[in-house]
Amino acid sequence: MQTTLRAVLSALVLALVVPVAAQDFEAGVDAYERGDYAAALRKFRPLADHGDASAQFNLGFMYENGLGVALDQTEAAGWYRQAAEQADAPAQYHLGRMYHEGQGVAQD
Repeated sequence: MQTTLRAVLSALVLALVVPVAAQDFEAGVDAYERGDYAAALRKFRPLADHGDASAQFNLGFMYENGLGVALDQTEAAGWYRQAAEQADAPAQYHLGRMYHEGQGVAQD
């Protein structure tokens, strides 16, 4: 009985969390598109910290280009790497380019 209750509660939590995360991501994209990088950062960072590859890629891009944050190639490479490890193709491309050019990482 206790295992069944735990499974039901877990399913309910997931059903509530996934739509909220998607809404937060979309709100971040909307903020980014209108040039409100501070708001985009507030939406993307918690998602990225919890493993969302798309949010990690977006933070990498923001750090690489100094959008709402200080330009930081090393920080950008770190976010790209986290997303790339989850098979995010754009992150893999950007990280590979950074290695090729030696930006934020040792040239390789």
